[in-house]
Amino acid sequence: VQLQACGGGLVQAGGSLRLSCTTSGIRSSGYINSVGWYRQAPGTQREWVASIIRSGAANYADSMRGRFTISRDKTKNTVYLQMNSLKPEDTGQYYCRTYTIAHQEYWGQGTLVTVSS
Repeated sequence: VQLQACGGGLVQAGGSLRLSCTTSGIRSSGYINSVGWYRQAPGTQREWVASIIRSGAANYADSMRGRFTISRDKTKNTVYLQMNSLKPEDTGQYYCRTYTIAHQEYWGQGTLVTVSS
């Protein structure tokens, strides 16, 4: 199983980016229990950003709610993170994580988001 995260880049404060996370090598989308996005700024611990579960329900960290939207395309095994109203404190490496119904987790390689003030 491999996760490919992409979509990061440099954006000015107030701007938007959309990240994508594609899971490959998995038997079917039904094998995925949840997909989450995490981020890590330099010198800090990795923190949870948002998740989407099998039912399609989404959850967000408080600081992202209302600005970020997580969605999915099950036909492509891809989860998206639409990030609006970006702030400099949103800068960091963004990782996606897939958790399967067999209680296995897989991480992507990360994509860098830089928000300039």
